[in-house]
Amino acid sequence: MKAKFLIPLVIFIILVVFLAIGLNRDPHEVPSPLINKPAPAFEIAQLEQPNKIFSPASMKGQVWILNVWASWCVACREEHPVLVELAKSQIAPVIGLDYKDKREDALAMLSRQGNPYTLSAFDGNGRVGIDYGVYGVPETYIIDKAGVIRFKHIGPITTELLSQKIYPLVSELKKS
Repeated sequence: MKAKFLIPLVIFIILVVFLAIGLNRDPHEVPSPLINKPAPAFEIAQLEQPNKIFSPASMKGQVWILNVWASWCVACREEHPVLVELAKSQIAPVIGLDYKDKREDALAMLSRQGNPYTLSAFDGNGRVGIDYGVYGVPETYIIDKAGVIRFKHIGPITTELLSQKIYPLVSELKKS
């Protein structure tokens, strides 16, 4: 008779432990299956010059940062001044990926708030974002000289993240 009550109690305790572990994790550090894998290839039009194409293959041989953003994204607007700071550091090219947006809205936002991007690619239908496993914008990737993703951050970049993770990692990757 005690075994009938003991089994559900043990299952309940196990579920509570898993819930507690999950609640204590940082949601910005969702593990990505793309880390240490080649960045997905694509060729899409640039945001500001739709007659020109951008492809990650054009970045081979240099460390670069891919920032997925959209004009409709409130967190992207929050992150924008930090991206401007990152661009001013000139530590690496910052490529934007305008995700599921309207071209005219994205251009208006960059015109109003400044353009931190070396260039932005226009992913109006979100297909490139799907290949990169985008959960939501903003997301930022650091890609090494060989075209391999070395870092992924979900959510807005902060000045602390720049100084503690992004700048050191980019500097280290540029040495190798």
